[in-house]
Amino acid sequence: MKHILSLISEEVEKILLQLGEKKYRINQILSWIYDKYCINFEEMTNISKSLREKLMDIFDFTMPQIDAYQKSKDQTEKYSLRLSDDRLIEMVFIPNDKKNTLCISSQVGCARNCQFCATATMGFIRNLEVEEIVAQLFIAQKLHPENKITNIVFMGMGEPLDNYDNVIKAIQIIQSDKGFSLSPRRMTISTCGVIPQINKLADSGIKIKLAVSLNAAIDTKRDIIMPINKKYPLSDLKKSLIAFRAKTNYRISFEYIMIKNFNMGDEDVKALIKFAGDISCKINLIKWNNVPNLSWESPSNEDIEHFITKLSKISAAITVRQSRGDDISAACGQLISQRLLEQENSKTENNL
Repeated sequence: MKHILSLISEEVEKILLQLGEKKYRINQILSWIYDKYCINFEEMTNISKSLREKLMDIFDFTMPQIDAYQKSKDQTEKYSLRLSDDRLIEMVFIPNDKKNTLCISSQVGCARNCQFCATATMGFIRNLEVEEIVAQLFIAQKLHPENKITNIVFMGMGEPLDNYDNVIKAIQIIQSDKGFSLSPRRMTISTCGVIPQINKLADSGIKIKLAVSLNAAIDTKRDIIMPINKKYPLSDLKKSLIAFRAKTNYRISFEYIMIKNFNMGDEDVKALIKFAGDISCKINLIKWNNVPNLSWESPSNEDIEHFITKLSKISAAITVRQSRGDDISAACGQLISQRLLEQENSKTENNL
């Protein structure tokens, strides 16, 4: 039984047309889901009872459940969602005037082991299914009917390009005119630098912005904090990104997490200018957000100002991204399901 949120509109239409349903009925169903944020077939009052019963027999429509909720002093909201197999993920809603951003997870945990990131301490548990990705937007929008989600960033738990097929199909559903109809310019995939999948995305025809978690432009330093660099070093990554930029409409963004006494020295500035200076890009500087049991140190405002001054020679646009939701561990690099970790550890102990 396929989940209704895992199907693009053409797939839903094909299934129901084969059952003899009229096209206008199919449009009514899709409108209930993507315009009214209703996935309970029993509540679709302008559809006959017999068709509603048929829908319940044909499609799965179970949804993740909100397991925990926190609201930051800056109004950022973090939701822990419990999936059908009892796993937990986190998503973050970030309101900002007329811009409302949803930070979406693509995996339970992550295999990439970036040394500054809380999610990495979970290890990799599993990929999210298409419907579990789409459901995050569905749930967030239903919770905020007066605040339309304007932007989506795949910057939550997991490496999106390690779950390539499911993430791409979720993007197609979200961007579809009969889905959530979100503009490609309002969507961003963040990656630690999975080169084969960056190349695949470039050739896919999918329109979406790309952000690369760079964090060091010196191989020996990037090796330390991002083990993927040992497999896909900076020289190869740059070639891939130049090729990507040539095939797409949007500038590449580089996410650079500033870590005191590690990646903010003169040699780091020189390397960053050399790496990114000839790429059509923008650089987002992000202060490292504290993660328990990790020994890195956040820079002071003075450290950041000094770093920006030294970077002034670069041609790329530079912005300092203000951390949102750090008081509830909802900021960049802080997402982790502590209860899921405890749950997994308990299972392991019981199996010993």
